[in-house]
Amino acid sequence: MASETQPGQQAATGQGKAKVVLYWLEKSRAQRILWLLEELKIDYELKTYKRQNMLAPPELKKIHPLGKSPLVSVQAEGAAEPIVLAESGSMVEYLIDHFGPSLAPKRWQEGKENQVQGETEEWLRYRYYMHYAEGTLMPYLVTSVLLGAIRARSPFFLKPIANAIAGNVESMFLKPNLGNNFSFLEDQLRSAPDGGGYLCGSKLTGADILMIFPLSSVKGRFGFTKGKYPALWAYVDRLEATEGNKKAIQRIVDVEGSYDPTL
Repeated sequence: MASETQPGQQAATGQGKAKVVLYWLEKSRAQRILWLLEELKIDYELKTYKRQNMLAPPELKKIHPLGKSPLVSVQAEGAAEPIVLAESGSMVEYLIDHFGPSLAPKRWQEGKENQVQGETEEWLRYRYYMHYAEGTLMPYLVTSVLLGAIRARSPFFLKPIANAIAGNVESMFLKPNLGNNFSFLEDQLRSAPDGGGYLCGSKLTGADILMIFPLSSVKGRFGFTKGKYPALWAYVDRLEATEGNKKAIQRIVDVEGSYDPTL
């Protein structure tokens, strides 16, 4: 069943008022969209859902045919029906385009507008990480969740075999690939434009918001330690400490009574 908070709130846009609704599922990537809405400082309605046997509840199929979360609906003033946005990167881009363009870097270098290779380094990084978070990093985390489920749900007499298989996949596939990504991100943070601090430069962007879920989930796991990856560790600490993220967590605590980010 879904829980609702303050329905009917509206966000100001260049075209008037818009009603924004976030369909939030526990232990999911929806928390990033909640943070984004807090960062944008717009009003929104929050509907929360509980997992059933690790899966999203069937009610979400009434919102989108795939029945996944996060989902966001946006209804402009005067529109007969809302649009429904799926896929985290698509949602972040749409919401930033309409409600918070300051969370996207400047796209063009001066005098090179609309030219091939005229983009700023900050914007190229932004576009890359909008896809990297889901396309490269998240599949490894999904694999780790599946391996954990295999370990936990295998019959007692099969657990030694299940544990051995899961352990081999982790040691031969997950740890080397995640380590490669941790090293890559460490280097990217050290070489970020304008003194760094964030992946695209010195300012928080929508791409950083997308990165918090996978990185927070693996913090302290799979060899991701403060000693080995100090810049990456500090970056995750910085994301977790932002006021928008803390407000998003508190919003869930207020509605659900607690917040558990673990997968």
